[in-house]
Formats: sequence, structure tokens, C-alpha cells
Amino acid sequence: MADVNNSIKHVASPLASQTLLDGQLTRPVAGVRPIRLLPWLQVVKIGGRSIMDRGPEGILPIVDELRKLLPEHRLLILTGAGIRARHLYTVGLDLGLPVGSLSPLAASEAGQNGHILASLLAPEGVSYVEHPTIASQLAIHLAAARAVVGSAFPPYHHHEFPNSRLPLHRADAGAFLLADALGAAGLTIVEDVDGVYTTDPNGPEGDKAKLIAETTAAELAKSTGSLPFDRVLLDVMASARHIERVQVVNGRVPGRLTAALRGEHVGSIIHTAASAR
Repeated sequence: MADVNNSIKHVASPLASQTLLDGQLTRPVAGVRPIRLLPWLQVVKIGGRSIMDRGPEGILPIVDELRKLLPEHRLLILTGAGIRARHLYTVGLDLGLPVGSLSPLAASEAGQNGHILASLLAPEGVSYVEHPTIASQLAIHLAAARAVVGSAFPPYHHHEFPNSRLPLHRADAGAFLLADALGAAGLTIVEDVDGVYTTDPNGPEGDKAKLIAETTAAELAKSTGSLPFDRVLLDVMASARHIERVQVVNGRVPGRLTAALRGEHVGSIIHTAASAR
């Protein structure tokens, strides 16, 4: 039988028959900064326990502020999980559930918080969308409305990271990963404290706590004190490609979020590795 020429199936490429884990091989492509997909987008992460769990007292003022911000910005508003997720973790661990099962269960509460926030902003055309829609249709939704609400939990579903009995990447890390992947203009994390402190301002030594107005993720990673966000966020910041800084602001103080989105320094600014690239 005559030989069949199957050369048409091959594409000349330096990556052919090579491992993509070879840094020298992938650097010419992976080493450049990716294109910003939505450079006009502001991402706002609303704390679950710090804001949403407070009920009308915490939610309604931030909704009013977001409503007033819509003419100025196009927003992706992401919500975290609160105390119900912690209760879920406790029950799940008692039942012996693997961490891969705990993650989507906790993420469902973040989604519930998102539905609440979107419902309150519905008169302005704001709606809640799931992760697949954010990944593939966010631009068209933001062409129709000034803001979209989603869950801040990353869509890792049942993937398990080693050496942990609880999901490592939760709402804060998920919001940053999404903002950086989209090439957004910025990420603002809304909590119930003025920013990052040297020690927990609500703890036993709260009177000694000092606000850290500005720092880097690398410096903050050296500290051992409590943080108003998931500590794994600092590891994620080390691989940032677009988001050069994140500001943590107090959402319980009227006007703080507005000022932050206008570029003012009103909380704690944390510089990522992207600012050094």
C-alpha cells in the first residue's frame, strides 16, 4: 500500500513535541503582558460577613452608593460569602466531606448574596449572572446595563488544592483573579474596617492597631497578623499581569467607595507584582 502523506496534520511550531512547563520555551509568548479585555471596567468586591450579613443596616447604604456610581463607572460587583458559609464548613467537616465538595457549597452562599444585591439594583437594569456568562458574555451585558453582579468565588468547583481542609481560594482571591484576567481598570475590596492594620483592630490589642496606608503584597506576606481578606490573595498578587494595586476601603463609611473609584486614597493600598513589571 502506498504511504499516506499526513503532513497536513502538522503545524510548524517551536512548542511542538515540547513541554509547556519549559520556561525558556514559553517566555517569548507568556512573558509579554496580555491584552486588556475590559480596560474600562471597575471591579468591586462586597464582603459577605462584613457587609451582607449586617442586613439592611449594611446593605442598603452600599446599594444607594452603588446606584449613584452607575453614571460614572461600568461595574462588575462581586459578592462574598458570610457566616452561613462558616457554618457550612463546620457541618461539612464533621461529616467528613472533602474540600472539593465544600468549595461549591460555600460559593452558593456568595451567589445568594449576589442575588440579593442584584435584586435591590434591579430598577437600574442590574442583574445577577453566573460564572459562564461572566466568562463569555460580560461585555454585552455591560453594554446593556452599567453594572452586573456575580459571585466572587472562583469557579474551581470540585478541584482540590493540596494541604488544606478548607477551600484556599475564596471570594477575595476569586475577585482578584477575575479582575486581572479581564484586564480591569481596578479592584476595590469593600469591608467593615478602614483597611489593613498592624493587628486586628477588633481584637484584644485593638488599641495598638495602626492603619497601614500603603504597602506591597510582598511586604504584607511577611507579616503574621490578621488581614481583612484571605491571606492566599497575597500569593495570587505575586502573579498579577494587569492589576497593579488593590484598595481596601470601609463600606460602612458613606462616600469611601465613591472616592476610591475616583482614584482617591481612602483606605489601604496594596501594590501587586504587576506594578514592578
